[in-house]
Order: sequence, then structure tokens, then C-alpha cells
Amino acid sequence: MASIAAHKSAWLLVVLVVLAVWLTVKGERRIISAFVVGAGFLSFFFISIIQLTEPSPLPSSFQLTWTSEYKINGQKLRGFAKTKTGEKLYTVYTFATEKEKKYYETTPITGFTYRVQGELVPPNPPAHIYAFSMEDYLVSKGASGTFEVKSWTFVSEEKSIRTFLAKQRFQLKKHIEATFPSALAAEAQALLIGLQDNVDEELQRAYQKLGITHLFAISGLHVALVSWLFFEGLLRIGVRKEVAAIVLLIILPVYGFIAGGAPSVWRAVSVVEFVMLMRYVKWRVPIDDALAISFIGFVLLEPGVIFQVGFQLSYLATASLVYSGVIFKRAKSRLMQSFLITFVCQLLVYPILLHHFYEISISSLLVNIVFVPLFSFVILPVNIVLLVATFAAMPIAKLLFVVYEPLREWLTEAILYLQALPLQLWAPGKPAIWLVSVAFISVLLGFYFLEMRRYRRFTIVLIVPIFCIHFAPLFYNETRLTFLNVGQGDCTVVELPFRRAVYVVDSGGVLRFDQEAWKASQSPYEVGKQVVVPFLKGKGIRDINIFIVTHADADHVEGAEEVLEEIGMREIHVTPGSLDKPVMNDLLSEAAKQRVQVKEKMQGTGWRVGETSFHYLWPQDVDYEGNDDSLVLYMQQKSFRALLTGDLEENGEQQLIKLYDRQLANMTLLKAGHHGSKTSSIEPFVELLKPELTIFSAGRNNRYRHPHDVVVERFTSRGLPTLTTGTDGTIEVRIHGDSWSIHKEKDLVQ
Repeated sequence: MASIAAHKSAWLLVVLVVLAVWLTVKGERRIISAFVVGAGFLSFFFISIIQLTEPSPLPSSFQLTWTSEYKINGQKLRGFAKTKTGEKLYTVYTFATEKEKKYYETTPITGFTYRVQGELVPPNPPAHIYAFSMEDYLVSKGASGTFEVKSWTFVSEEKSIRTFLAKQRFQLKKHIEATFPSALAAEAQALLIGLQDNVDEELQRAYQKLGITHLFAISGLHVALVSWLFFEGLLRIGVRKEVAAIVLLIILPVYGFIAGGAPSVWRAVSVVEFVMLMRYVKWRVPIDDALAISFIGFVLLEPGVIFQVGFQLSYLATASLVYSGVIFKRAKSRLMQSFLITFVCQLLVYPILLHHFYEISISSLLVNIVFVPLFSFVILPVNIVLLVATFAAMPIAKLLFVVYEPLREWLTEAILYLQALPLQLWAPGKPAIWLVSVAFISVLLGFYFLEMRRYRRFTIVLIVPIFCIHFAPLFYNETRLTFLNVGQGDCTVVELPFRRAVYVVDSGGVLRFDQEAWKASQSPYEVGKQVVVPFLKGKGIRDINIFIVTHADADHVEGAEEVLEEIGMREIHVTPGSLDKPVMNDLLSEAAKQRVQVKEKMQGTGWRVGETSFHYLWPQDVDYEGNDDSLVLYMQQKSFRALLTGDLEENGEQQLIKLYDRQLANMTLLKAGHHGSKTSSIEPFVELLKPELTIFSAGRNNRYRHPHDVVVERFTSRGLPTLTTGTDGTIEVRIHGDSWSIHKEKDLVQ
């Protein structure tokens, strides 16, 4: 762990040193020895993690055996499979027919071995530094690359306990789908077998806002409750205590596998197993040492797991409970104790939550007091009873469903109501790694002061880094223009110095084409939700002063509704005559719901903030005819001048030449029109502007071949540099005084 920390940042190494000192001060020297041993093992396996990221050459034809980690979505089967040598690959197979897909939907393939042909492909780079990284995901799963199957032939089926349990889990999933009401099936799958694929997205987001997402994951509390119910059940039917304990030792790993094998599950199972086994040899192992040994064993088996957020949160939260007994003992009531447990857990993990998710639920401190016992001692046991009833007596199960389903729906309505209340989230953005480290140190110091009853120092030591994290994004004294890599579309984010204002021009989107129903994805790719929103949240942008829709094309506006659902907007500017276009409906509906003003803008409108001015140069009339009626935004800050042209084409560019001949000459920055299409960036326009930098917003290997070679040649032949988001990634231009600089994806670190 020390090696990993040093590799990521020296600040993380400092955190580990402070942690060791804190534990020593508390007199917890047992854990220090385990920590040192673990650090030695992890130092060795760190090299293994790095090696895993380098794909090894594969033969043209070889055998792959599927693990239990796979999913079917649309036309694709994706998941992890292993070669004969044990190399783990993220494997993608495309179904040829609907019949083939149905076969794999109804057949568990864990342990199935195929002779495959295909190619090892590099993972796509993340859209920006706050977006999902496939490369990091593969490292965390211990996989060496992504393999796309071109053809395969079934060879054999492995017979083992692992494949047997995988089949039982698969059958249990199908049984729940067949017997539970549709409104209850997804929750039952999540709580009983750790499968969250079918949970409604709106409900998932509600759980995130309330800070109770962990209730849908099988946690240590779930494992403890199931273990207790099983153990007590054996005792009630006359099984001797010693025999019941042995049976429990055997059953726990089985349950861990059937429950999905999440880090929180294996952490709980391994700690309980280790403590129980040690008691048989009359060695009473302290719970902290058991936790440390569990941690080390986990990382030994799967080194990359240390990078999984579930693993990090599980062990941190458990450690907070183990070492906070002094604090909990001061509670004078169970309600106060529940609050302190939630408070301590949330406090220790908040830097990790900000690092990964850029926001924290404020209401979770209170909501968890109610929902943790409700889910743990009511909803989970009810689902266990319902599952047993569906096997034992379906008529009784149906009667129970009639009673339980409306009650559960009322609870869902209450959850949706609560999450809609304002001020649910603290969203300061992703802190710099040194701030994360300082936050961790402050929490550890805070716990020390809390135990010593020095509440004033406790408050100060916590508040100072929280204020630094919250206000850090406001300290930048430069203007930033970020051209997001949204694929085949446009999205530009403009941030003024000290965050005086934020403007977003277009939101990207996906051009969706009709396809057969069986090929449709259950969770279609959404640019607004998966690219734009993470970027804004990662930056700590909670409000957009003006959102500008240049024109009504899906690749510019389709993601806008998703952005508005998560990020506040004060105004929306659109080009005249575009409001009645079908692609605008979702945005307008959400804007009406949130009471955001939508204004049509045209040539002559402008505004100024500090030293920066903005003007709309186009269109001139209110008759919307498509690309050539795009809103064209001109921006100037001292000597820096930028022109954002939407999808403007030849006719529009000719009109701009006539109207603004002198004003547009020798431009600093041009966001080229229509993604670099042959119908835009005409010779006279390029010759007049002669931009010092031109940016094409176009997707990698897009079907339209944007930017077109002829268009790029018009710039490069004049010695004018160009960049393309599809190949260069997200591009940021920073303006400070009369100077400006370009920062590509690899440079965009806080």
C-alpha cells in the first residue's frame, strides 16, 4: 500500500504515516505489525498491477473460460474471461441473431470454455479527467486488456463448486423475476443476491442524493443478519451449537458467492470466518487484526481491488467503527448512538467520496438513522420471507405480496419526495490530491480531539479543510474555455475568473437510429449524463449562468435535459424559431418544470462581465432553417478573441464576412463550424480569420469523417494549427491577461 501511495502521490504516503502514528498513540500496536506486513506484500504486488496493464501478445486462436462476472445488454455480451494461463480479459461478443441472444439470456455460461478468434483492442481513453476510465477499471479488476471476439466455438463446460454456485445464483435471479411482482423484483435481487442491474435509474439517483445507496448493496450488516438468522434457525430446530457453528463456517462462503462477491461481502465473510476458526484453536484474535489480515488476504488474491471504490469504502467504514468505541459509549440513547455511527462513518469516508463522486449527501446524516434499521431489520427480512414463501407456498407468497407491495410503493414515493427537497448535496467538485490527503489527516486529528472531549479543536480541524475544498475552485484568476470530448457533437464550457460566471455552449448528444428491438440497449449511452455532468461536477460547477443552444440538432442539444436535471441553470438561450423542433421538447419540459427562463437570442445581443465581453453575431432573422441559423458567439477578453460558430456552414460564413470583415480578422481562437464538414470553413472565411488555433469538435472515427481532410488542409496549408477533440481529447484554453495557453487531456490536472 505504501508503494501504491507513493506512486499516486507523496501526500498519500504522508496520510499513511499519520495513520500509523494515530494508531500508535491510541495504543493499537497490534495493527501496526499487520500493516507493515501488508505493506510489504502490497509493494511486491504493485509491480504485478503495473504489468497487468501491458497486454501480452495472444495467439490467433486460443481458449477462454467465462467467469461469473458478465452481463448481456442489447446486442452485446460483456464480461471477464480467463485464458488457460490465468490471464484475465474483458471480453466482448456481439450476438448475430435474436435467437442466439435468448439462448445466452437463459443459460448461465460461468465455466463455459470457448475457442475464440478476435483481437485485443486498447481501451478508449476517458472523455475527460472526471469521466469513467476503462483503463483504470481493467486495472482494478486485474484484467490485462479488452478482447473483441470475432468468432467462437464451444469446447467444454467446467464442473466445479464455483460454476455450480454461479448456476444457483443465476437460477435464483430468474426465480425472483418469475415470482416477484415487477415493482419488487429489482429490489429483491439487489438485497438477496447483490444484483443491481435492474434497479430503476430514477430510484438509484434518489438513493444517491439521500446518501443511502449502500442499502442496495449487500453489506457486512446484511451478512451478519443473515448469519444470525441462519444460526438461530439451526439452534431452534435442535442442532447443537458446535455443529451449527461448523455449518455456518461452510455456508458463509457459499452465501458470499451467491450474494455477488462484492468487497463488502467478502470483507464481512472473511473476518467472521477467521475469528471463528481462530477460536477453535483457542486463539482470540482482536477484530482489528482480523480486519487487517482480511485486507491483506484480499489484496494478495486480487491486487487491483485496492483501486475499487467499494473496497476502499468498505474497509474504511469498518475501521471507523472498530476504533470509535470510546465515542459510541458516550451516547445516552440508541438514537444518539445511531447518529454517531453514521456521523463517524461518513466523516472518515468523505474525502474518498469527493475523490470518486465529487459530491456528498448532506441529508444522509439524518436519513440513515431511519433507513439503515428499516432496511436491515424490516425490508431485508421481509424479502427473505417472501423468497422462502415463493419456494414453499406460492399462494401464501401472493397474499404477502398483496399486503407488502403497496406499503413498499408508499416508501418509494416518500424517498422520491425527500430527494426532491433542496440543498440535498454538497458538490464542491473533485479536490486536488493534496487536499484529499489534508482532509484525511484532519479527520484523524478530529477523532483524536473528539475522544479527548476537545470539541472546539475538533470543529476547527474539520472545518478548515472543508472550507478549502469548497472554495478552491473560486481561486482561479484565469478564464478557461474547455472543449469537451463528447464524441460526434459540441459542448464548450466557459469559466470566468474566480467563477464570476459559467456559460455552457451546447451539450453534445447522440444521433439515434432505428434498430431492431432486441438490439436496443437497456441503458443507452447518454452524453449529458455520462460526459457533461461528471465534468461539471468534477469542476465543482453547481450553477450555469447561461446555457446556450446554438441550434436544434441532436448532437448539440440531446444531452441538455440530462444536464439540467443535475446542474442548475439561470437562463437558456436558443436561436430564434428552434423551440418547436421535436429535439427541443425534453429540454423545454425540464426547463418549465424547474422554472428556468428560455430566451430566443439573435444578432445584436451582448453582455459583459469584468474584462470579458460576449456578443451574438448571428442569426439576423427569426426564420429557423437549420445549421446556418446557429447562434454564433463572439467572446473577447483584452487581446484574446474567440468565435464559436455552432454548425454554421458556407452561407452563414459568407454573411459573417460581409457583416464583420474587420472585427473577425486575425482571430485568436475558432471553434470551427459543423465539426469540420466540407460545407463549412470556406476558403475566404479561413483567410479572413487566420485563427491562431482552430478546434474541431468531432468524434473519433466518426461515420462522417469529420473533420474532412480538405477542411483541415485549408488551415494547415496556411500554417494555422488545429486540434480535434476526437483525437486530442478534451481541450482547455486558459487565458490570463494578454497571454493564453493550451492544455490537452493529459495536462488537465488540478
